Amino acid sequence: MGKSEEELRQEPLAALVFKTLADPYVGRLSFLKVYGGVLKSDSTVYNANKGSEEKIGQPVVLQGKNQFPVPELPPGDMGAVAKLQVTTTGDTLTVKSSPVTLEGMGYPEPMLMVALRPKSKGDEDKLSNALARLLEEDPTLRLTKNVETRETILSVMGETHLEIAIERLRNKFGVEVETSVPKVPYRETIRGSVSRVEGKYKKQTGGRGQDGHVFLDMAPLPDKEFEFTETIFGGAVPKQYIPAVEKGVREAMQEGILAGYPVTNIKVNLADGSYHPVDSSELAFKVAAGMAFRKALEQANPVLLEPIMNVEVIVPEQFMGDIMGDLNGRRGRILGMEPRGNKQLIPAQVPLAEMFRYAIDLKSMTQGRSYFRMEFSHYEEVPAHIAEKIIQQAAKNKES
Repeated sequence: MGKSEEELRQEPLAALVFKTLADPYVGRLSFLKVYGGVLKSDSTVYNANKGSEEKIGQPVVLQGKNQFPVPELPPGDMGAVAKLQVTTTGDTLTVKSSPVTLEGMGYPEPMLMVALRPKSKGDEDKLSNALARLLEEDPTLRLTKNVETRETILSVMGETHLEIAIERLRNKFGVEVETSVPKVPYRETIRGSVSRVEGKYKKQTGGRGQDGHVFLDMAPLPDKEFEFTETIFGGAVPKQYIPAVEKGVREAMQEGILAGYPVTNIKVNLADGSYHPVDSSELAFKVAAGMAFRKALEQANPVLLEPIMNVEVIVPEQFMGDIMGDLNGRRGRILGMEPRGNKQLIPAQVPLAEMFRYAIDLKSMTQGRSYFRMEFSHYEEVPAHIAEKIIQQAAKNKES
């Protein structure tokens, strides 16, 4: 037998925030349902999820667009409160002395990714603020900043979800945006080793000149992004300049020679060099190291790498053949099949470049009855015929 309302009123407060709205007049509006206790106006409550106290002003109940202030929200009632500082959708408001955490709502992971940019160049800050407020309202959206490609990536549930998000950015927050397929964060590495590749930077001006001279060894390093060592004998490069050599290598690694992507999985050793007692400087050795690095990269069989994703597709049995054929067509490797009730789970590894529109294509192929999960696995070498196209496109982009 359930508890009476009076019994529920005596319990510690337990209220779940199920929606957040950016109201143009009162700011952030948090919609909640009270499951136990009473939410009273002008009180202090405890956010169990954030571990922080919140001040409650005047609760309101809503009828259509109209808001009606009430002195309290008893158990079973739904209402809203304005201007909570840290509370977001899914949080529990309770009392600090006897905290309760209610089970939040589960949301599917958005898998359609698009790159966003403002139509007007001066609107970057405006877009950033609008997206922050949009994410407060819609917990099914995900926002990431890709440092390598310098893109803002918005992940949504599908095309309709994307259209609604763009419309709300335009109509509610006054920001016009453009969308595009995200860039793939490719990497570059080497397959060969080279020894004693020379880098020499010598510049004479009216006063003190610049003089830096190094010899670098370079080799693949499969299990680590980067390692720098030195085997200098007899002070050929003074110790105070060795950090400048490493810095020059690290800076040069930010842009490879094939298509301008960051270089990874390499070991560089400072093997030898020379210096000038007057003209040598940290800058000269940094520049010389960068020159030697690029030269060594050209000689060490450079290749392009692409991110490979672990993908799990949950699909009804009648669509399995279509899905497996499609994954193969996306250069994927099927890793097996596992029963999931009346459906099948298909694990696979697929290049990220082939997955940006998969959320739309999967719905189309299976009448909306399938879904998938995806996470980064590792980097692999891009097939030669595809790498050639990527390198050509990068060269065109650089020219323009």
